[in-house]
Amino acid sequence: MALKFRKFKDRFSSLWIKIALFFVVLLPVVITLSLLYKSSVVLETNGLKELLFSSVWRPLAGQFGFWPFIVSSLWVTILGLLITAPICMFSAIFLTQYGSARLLRFMQPVIDILAGIPSVIYGVWGILIIVPMVGRYLAPLFGIESTGFSILAGGLVLSVMLIPFILNILIEVFKTVPVELSEASLSLGATKWQTIKFVVVRKSFAGITSAFGLGLSRAFGETIAVLMVVGNVVGVPKGIFDPGYPLPALIANNYGEMLSIPMYDSALMFAALILLVVVMFFNFLSRVVIIRLEKKV
Repeated sequence: MALKFRKFKDRFSSLWIKIALFFVVLLPVVITLSLLYKSSVVLETNGLKELLFSSVWRPLAGQFGFWPFIVSSLWVTILGLLITAPICMFSAIFLTQYGSARLLRFMQPVIDILAGIPSVIYGVWGILIIVPMVGRYLAPLFGIESTGFSILAGGLVLSVMLIPFILNILIEVFKTVPVELSEASLSLGATKWQTIKFVVVRKSFAGITSAFGLGLSRAFGETIAVLMVVGNVVGVPKGIFDPGYPLPALIANNYGEMLSIPMYDSALMFAALILLVVVMFFNFLSRVVIIRLEKKV
């Protein structure tokens, strides 16, 4: 009797675990199909090429060119990642390779606090500090007039928001490198920095790639803080001091009040679909890179 009961428990546990796994796998498929269905109205009246690469945005005339929003999203995302990447990389190396265990224990709650701050607080901070700094000091250095609400302001705020997310991952990645590898390198006469460069970083390269890939996906979909400082002007930005209008900001600014207009509602759902496809592409690309790097190491 007891044996039958244990077998029943094993089968039941296996069943609900499989159901949970199936739900996780099914969820992105359902989301994608739902967005595709909701986008069908605008896709039927406008060609895919026209939607993606046209710069004309006249919703009341039925013209939905998403190119300015796509370019703005790429500008802000890449700029934010370029700013935060060296900060996170060198900070993680210092905390795990040079700093004491006490310093690392002190810094981890600090990093968690930064990660827990609501994005709207970062947005307010950006309006109070970053936007005036860009408009009054950085832009005039290059002979450019700017209100401060710009791609650069969005990239700076986004870079600060990404620091705790990427830094936490990098710290855990570097902590997984066996101490014996570093000790072996040092025993052969390598300096501390040579050991970090050729042993620790090389061994962790797949994890580093994963951290920045996840950070890129996270940055591309960030909404409120970027929306508050980027300017939200429809147009293809020609430089970092120009205002932009990322895709998440477009959805957040217009979705609620445009539900009554089927074509506009469908266009916003198509914007969400673009976001989803881009994030999935970045994740897939980083996974391919990680697999190839793991085979080489």
